[in-house]
Amino acid sequence: MIRVNYDRVAMLNRFRQFWTKVITPIATLLLKLGVSADMVTLVGTIGVSAGALIFFPGGHLWLGVVVITCFVFSDLIDGYMARTSGTSSKWGSFLDSTLDRIADGAIYGGLVMYYANSQAGDSTLMAAVTLWALVMGAVTSYARAKAESLGLKASGGLAERADRLVFTLILAFFSDVFNLPILLELVIWYVAAASTITVVQRSLSVRKQVLSDPAKNDLDS
Repeated sequence: MIRVNYDRVAMLNRFRQFWTKVITPIATLLLKLGVSADMVTLVGTIGVSAGALIFFPGGHLWLGVVVITCFVFSDLIDGYMARTSGTSSKWGSFLDSTLDRIADGAIYGGLVMYYANSQAGDSTLMAAVTLWALVMGAVTSYARAKAESLGLKASGGLAERADRLVFTLILAFFSDVFNLPILLELVIWYVAAASTITVVQRSLSVRKQVLSDPAKNDLDS
């Protein structure tokens, strides 16, 4: 089964052909050095998490975004390496998706810490809203995974994971560079609301599928 990263790579899909040409020499070199695709995936997640948890809490948002963006490209590299080396597998896909959840938690967790820091964001309200965005983002992914495990579909919705991360990181960068904290606040409110709506949309979609075909409601089917 082809190793597919369904989440983070979506952020770069529009420029996949260009970036594939860019990362091909890097991926080829890593393979020659005996580095595995799984190792690249792990390092990428560690880099994203470190960038968020080290720089965001202290208010260095733009720097954190730059570091995170650099490691996001690891997802293109590990996918290319897996395909080229013939090591594509269900395990690789599982590892990618699982580590994606860790990266999400680090990014929004870092922003929660930023708002909880009296010397940086200093906003209990925004810390709470960001935490809600984190929780609902996780529930959005869980709803899809649970539905698929039951033979149903629960994709789509107002806020896909890639959209949430792209909007958050871009606005975090510019809010810091131009000293306009309102930009980040607006996008976090949007992500929190959109994620909540997406969970409702996916739940209603699953319910509709079950009601339209009662056989799908049988866990033993």
